[in-house]
Amino acid sequence: QVQLVESGGGLVQAGGSLRLSCAASGRTFSGYYMGWFRQAPGKEREFVSTISWYISNTYYADSVKERFTISRDNAKNTVSLQMNSLKPEDTAVYYCAAGTALGTGGVLVPAYWGRGTQVTVSS
Repeated sequence: QVQLVESGGGLVQAGGSLRLSCAASGRTFSGYYMGWFRQAPGKEREFVSTISWYISNTYYADSVKERFTISRDNAKNTVSLQMNSLKPEDTAVYYCAAGTALGTGGVLVPAYWGRGTQVTVSS
C-alpha cells in the first residue's frame, strides 16, 4: 500500500521559516516526480513545487519562487520543502504528491497523495 506521510507543519510568524518533509513507502518511486500542493480555506488546491527523480529538475509556482526550495533524497524516498520568508497567504494545508507525469509548467500530475499537514502563518 502506497503511503505518503507529511510532517513539519505548524504555526509560524510572518517572515519565519518551516521545513516540511514527506516520507514515501509502499512501492519503488524510481522515476517518479514528487512535489507539493496546498489548499487554503475556501480555495482550490494549487500547485507549489515539483522535483524530478533523475537530475532533480525543479519547478515552482510563481508565488513561492525565491522563497521555497524543494529537495529529495532518493535513497530514503523522502522529499522536503524548505519554506522561508513565510507570508500569511502561505497559510494552507500542504499535501505531498507523487506521479509519473508533468503538466504545463512542471505541474505534477499526482498518482498518489498524502493526507496533508497544516501550515499557519500569523501576521
